[in-house]
Amino acid sequence: MKLFWKRYITQFFATLLGNGYIKGFLEGKIFQGKSKYLCLPGLNCYSCPGALGSCPIGSLQATLNSFKYKVSLYVSGIILLFGMALGRWICGWLCPFGFIQDLLYRIPSKKVRVPRPLRWLKYLKYVVLVVMVILLPALVVNVVGQGDPWFCKYICPSGTVMGAFPLLSVDEGLRTALGPLFWWKVGLAVAILVSSVFLYRTFCRFLCPLGALYGLLNKVSLYRMRLIEDRCIHCGACERACDLDINPMKTPNSAECIRCGDCRVACPTQALQTNIRFGQRDFEMHDNPRKQPRRNP
Repeated sequence: MKLFWKRYITQFFATLLGNGYIKGFLEGKIFQGKSKYLCLPGLNCYSCPGALGSCPIGSLQATLNSFKYKVSLYVSGIILLFGMALGRWICGWLCPFGFIQDLLYRIPSKKVRVPRPLRWLKYLKYVVLVVMVILLPALVVNVVGQGDPWFCKYICPSGTVMGAFPLLSVDEGLRTALGPLFWWKVGLAVAILVSSVFLYRTFCRFLCPLGALYGLLNKVSLYRMRLIEDRCIHCGACERACDLDINPMKTPNSAECIRCGDCRVACPTQALQTNIRFGQRDFEMHDNPRKQPRRNP
């Protein structure tokens, strides 16, 4: 089986497991069971009627101005745990909204690359992380000391697609209460979804604060990429195969890498490997998409 099909199947079941409350979709009600106290690893909206857990970014915003409560430490700790273990592998293999963008990119169309002068736009997601996820919810609070979930409220397309649309399709009362903020978020979500047909993972690259957090941990996560330099023939096949415009020969553990594996598939000498690192030891993963090349005696 081709690696991208393995990834899509994994993404599909991860999305299904995280949003398996079918009754919520049918009745237009948000699941309120005890599992909602748990954070899911990907950007999975709390308000999705089928969501069995919470979004880590939404939970982080809700607890940042409550450091005296243990829940804020739990949320911060669980995000660090996910990131330290897997880094942005979560983005590539487990995130529901990443899966949606991957499917859209499979639609036949002319594909575009980000021009080099505009690649600085990848840093916007760090601005979103610092300003809208951390500073504003913690500092701009109401009379009872509660801050707004700024990212969820004004930007998050996952909340619009996975939360608002399913609820509105069932609940007529909600449809009568729509205002300018909703239409702003619909416009933003549509722009992101349409652009994802032509440009690989628009939201992940430029706006996702969860991807920014996991990306910061890519270089120190247990699951990582490794370039075996004596195998590399510097053909550039891995760089050409990367839809995120990364050069794996220079930065195999780039903060932008979602571990999709396309570079490993493209490498003719199997110079790129995945491994688990404990301390100074690397344990190679046996998931390489190509057979080991024969060597001349």
